[in-house]
Amino acid sequence: MALRRGLHVAARSHPLRWAGVLTLVIVAVGFQLKRSVPDPVVHLAMATTAAALPGAAPALPWPVTGQAAVAVPGRGLFLASGPESPVPIASLTKIMTAYLVLRDHPLSPTAEGPTVVMSDADRDEAALDEEADASSVPVQPGEVLSERQLLNGLLVHSANNFADVLANWDRGSLAAFVAQMNSAASALGMKETHYADTSGLSPQSVSSAGDQLRVAVAAMAIPAFAVMVDQTSVTLPIAGVIPNYVSSVGTDGIVGVKSGFTQAAMGCLVMAADREVDGRNVMVMAAVTGQPGLKPLDAANTADTALVDAAAHALHERPVLSRSAVAATVGLPWRSDGVAAATGRGVTLLAWPGDDVQMTFTPKHLRNGAPAGTLVGTLEVSDGSQHVSVPVRTTAPLPTASLSWRLKRR
Repeated sequence: MALRRGLHVAARSHPLRWAGVLTLVIVAVGFQLKRSVPDPVVHLAMATTAAALPGAAPALPWPVTGQAAVAVPGRGLFLASGPESPVPIASLTKIMTAYLVLRDHPLSPTAEGPTVVMSDADRDEAALDEEADASSVPVQPGEVLSERQLLNGLLVHSANNFADVLANWDRGSLAAFVAQMNSAASALGMKETHYADTSGLSPQSVSSAGDQLRVAVAAMAIPAFAVMVDQTSVTLPIAGVIPNYVSSVGTDGIVGVKSGFTQAAMGCLVMAADREVDGRNVMVMAAVTGQPGLKPLDAANTADTALVDAAAHALHERPVLSRSAVAATVGLPWRSDGVAAATGRGVTLLAWPGDDVQMTFTPKHLRNGAPAGTLVGTLEVSDGSQHVSVPVRTTAPLPTASLSWRLKRR
């Protein structure tokens, strides 16, 4: 009897044990299914540095005497002939004078702007400049000249008297304007520059070829300035037709900028020229100081032209990123391989031999189940001052986690 009773109790307790096991399974499955699923993780799938144009940088034809520098504003390229130091720059000083006047009193490329009435002192200063064999434009008391006319005389014919007229008109005094010139030079990173006057007649107005390119690049970005320095001559009321001291303007693609000469500075010239590079128009700039000889400005022009041509010859348009290149992968724990993400456009840049292109990827936060074509981040392609942002998108949908993976994961 006792044996039968034990077997009967055991039989009754067996379903209870299975019920407990089933409950535990249900709880475990529910726990697994309720656990949050990790979001996709985006990884860059390409090198962060690539050669834009293989090879060594070319040896440029730097002049034997003085300082020299080359710039390609659209590329952010800047090269100097060697260590620079402050030297007299003569009328290159007027680039900063014009830059500040146009910054303070902007003009459209065709506007005349406000007018200034000439005084007895303005007439006397022009006469003194002429006696000293310094470049000037004659004026008469009561004569009315527009801002554009004054800047034309300053930049095209290097009128020293117009530099002072514009400075007094802009800031009320020469001292205040010169202080502003030095402040602007500091802001532009012109570390070898100190201005002592508005025209460059003073040998204490000193700079370097590289620094003069810095202010010239900034000035050429002002359309009115670029239009003015690209004139072969200008006409003023009393002086009549006066030629550009940069005699090569208007030839061989040369579009400016400014020359300068004193016995202390010798031949100085900042040049801007348009050159064709693989079917694209590119502005190349060069600057030289301290060019000697019987015709120092001609020597400066020859040196600048050689530098411009050599730099333009070394530049090339190069594809640095193809369209639909796999730039990133999207990692998912439930897949052994990631989902590819590709670029939405190709990139071609103006390249200089020996330089590298930098790739910087900024990922976006993604959710599971996103469709194909979802933006996963932005790839910034950089070379010098060239920066191109390229969208990167998934090439396939991002699958959600399978039931099997969710149940089995630890």
